[in-house]
Amino acid sequence: MRRGWGGRYRSNWYRPRGRSACNNSTTANRSINQPSTSRQISQNSVASSRAPANQIPLVIPISKEHHNDTWKLYFPTEEETNNPDTLKHINCFKTFILKNRSLFDLEKIDQSRSVPLDMQMMIEDTDFNTNWPSFQNDLFDMPENTLHLLEYCLHENLKCESKIKVRILNHQPVIPIANLKVNYFGKLVTIKGTVIKVGSVGLICTSMAFECTSCHNIQVVIQPQGIFTAPNFCQSCQSGHKFEPLQSSPFTNTTDWQVAKIQEIQSQSVSGTIPRSVEIELQGDLVSTACPGDVLSVTGIVQVRGESKGGEDGRRAARLLQLYIEAVSIHSQRNLSNPTLSFTLKDYYAIQEIHASEDVFRLLVHSLCPSIFGHEVVKAGLILGLLGGTEDEGGTRPHPHVLIVGDPGLGKSQLLQAAAHAAPRGVYVCGASASGGGLTVALGREPGGDFALEAGALVLADQGVCCLDELDKMTSHHSSLLEAMEQRRVSVAKGGVVCSLPARATLLAAANPAAGSYNRAKTVAENLKLNSALLSRFDLVFILLDQPDEKTDAMLSEHVLARHSGRGNSTKSNTSNLNTEASQNHQDVSLSKRLRLKPGEVIDSLPLVLLRKYIAYARRYVHPTLSPEAADTLQDFYLDLRHNMQSSSNDGTPVTTRQLEASIRLTQARARAELREVATAKDANDVISLIKHSLVDTFSDEFGNIELSRSINGSGISSRSKLKKFLDALTRRSHQLGKDIFTRKEMIEIHKASGIPGDAGDLIEAMHIHSYLLLKASNTYQLIAL
Repeated sequence: MRRGWGGRYRSNWYRPRGRSACNNSTTANRSINQPSTSRQISQNSVASSRAPANQIPLVIPISKEHHNDTWKLYFPTEEETNNPDTLKHINCFKTFILKNRSLFDLEKIDQSRSVPLDMQMMIEDTDFNTNWPSFQNDLFDMPENTLHLLEYCLHENLKCESKIKVRILNHQPVIPIANLKVNYFGKLVTIKGTVIKVGSVGLICTSMAFECTSCHNIQVVIQPQGIFTAPNFCQSCQSGHKFEPLQSSPFTNTTDWQVAKIQEIQSQSVSGTIPRSVEIELQGDLVSTACPGDVLSVTGIVQVRGESKGGEDGRRAARLLQLYIEAVSIHSQRNLSNPTLSFTLKDYYAIQEIHASEDVFRLLVHSLCPSIFGHEVVKAGLILGLLGGTEDEGGTRPHPHVLIVGDPGLGKSQLLQAAAHAAPRGVYVCGASASGGGLTVALGREPGGDFALEAGALVLADQGVCCLDELDKMTSHHSSLLEAMEQRRVSVAKGGVVCSLPARATLLAAANPAAGSYNRAKTVAENLKLNSALLSRFDLVFILLDQPDEKTDAMLSEHVLARHSGRGNSTKSNTSNLNTEASQNHQDVSLSKRLRLKPGEVIDSLPLVLLRKYIAYARRYVHPTLSPEAADTLQDFYLDLRHNMQSSSNDGTPVTTRQLEASIRLTQARARAELREVATAKDANDVISLIKHSLVDTFSDEFGNIELSRSINGSGISSRSKLKKFLDALTRRSHQLGKDIFTRKEMIEIHKASGIPGDAGDLIEAMHIHSYLLLKASNTYQLIAL
């Protein structure tokens, strides 16, 4: 057992063995039965663990009337006061209780042993403010005394059978975690942050009974903040200085205890600094209310604990004070899609003005990363990913996933960073420096040996967006993304701990081809060397190629020069082209042409803050459904696509119901972009244009021909026939030699002897990707398709 300043009752010395009949604290409070070895604790060890000389232990005198005295239950070291101010405050709050008796549910109070109290309701009460004008200052400066006073009044008026706790709600103001300094010590504050770590549930001792070894008198000592505190002398014989703790005494009380760590929200942290975090201690009914990834509003009292740092073997160690918060109440915003943003009246006016624009979707597309010229279709896909679809009761995921593949230098990382900043809750991660636990969840050990859950990027982005760059650099962690992308949760089964955490996040990813530049002769899976299960979970796959084009290059150079010269986002005027484009029918123009910036056109893009507020408003308040016309349009497109795929080849088709569900999600997101509750056929046609653009990128070969049998997960027609011939040749040679392990050199010779056209190295890599070959050692493969 750890003792001394900062020590806590969390060792194996304590085992809950039922509840004492004399215990009147809470239903969570327990009486501890004494193990057979506890009597062998030396008296010197107890005496050495007493409180410091300048700290007077809070001793509770034991009397027959103690359990019937409500005042002693909340103020054990004070006599019932006759202070007129205190009596006035008591009568004031009792009047408030009688006035709002309907707010207190006696059944819930009896079960949880806690009473929620709305701070704003008390402040708005005129009579309460008149009789207790200093209530807010008293609650901030003297939180423990004020809370005990409120608890005493509630106990008296509600006729509670045991001790209760007050849970303060709607406490203002909310203090940033970075501003939490030592000047808030002992004050009541409210902070907001994301839970990044949750420890296991333990027990903490609130009061301990001690027996004097001289006269065998028993006295109870309050254990402040769980710190072991023994009496200095016996109050009966005045001469006893050695005591033995009594764990099985009915006056020894414990309660559930848990530690969680919350971190400031990323949008509030200063760039270039480590996000600030602070520990919160949960007791009683607050235990197990925090889950990694949750956004919490915590109201509590700022406390300090001592820690040792440095020194040799604990000697000459520096004594440091660490701030933590003893939680009074917790408000979880787990079910909100954007828990970190609130709206003001100006925000509502600005959103209304945006909604009144001529083409809202086009404005949103050009407001996302305006420094990158072009790529309107890719930006449109990212906007739809940020907005998301409507969650149904069937459990189908409403969050679309988008993958961007292309040559280096085309702005993929900038697009992802802009999407992370525009999301109400966004997390940006680079795959080159991420681990499997850093993406999902990690299970670590606390100093006491207990397990603690630490949230990863996908859990922290719950109900938000996770932007994952360099997806191709983290091949060993691809399997950890599969469950999170489809099932929207992350499971952990390590060290006897089996649990799952929500990861309801949209994944926006970017990847570079393995060969440096994208090869049209290969499919997406062959270019990225990713497994098919991961690629099939992306709703949209965009391929960006750096192809020379005189007109596009001229507009791009003009855009870059205009930004550096301070002339804004514009291109040279061409009135004839502009009039020609304007004369076209709006319905007949494809989505890519409609989104494209016309020559000479200047768009006043939205500021990033306003774009984030608009997306947050749409995600929170707009939940569109499909109209019959939109449903018919999507069904016709899906059936036509299936028919074309089946008629083009006898091989398996890559179009499944997963693509149909993706089109539904994207159509709902397209309606949400314009704050409409019903998705129309026009929304479905726009989404079909996006999907066709993605399919053209995916199924085009090196000659520009569209081969519908080229799956993003497999190979093209010609590649498949070459791979099948090479596999047959390897199988025949394996039967002849009686072995299934070949070196790379042997397979190249077999390929050459068989007369199969194409590069042998590419075929070997393709067979390795599709699990026909298993890499056993360096340049040594095992044939597993026998």
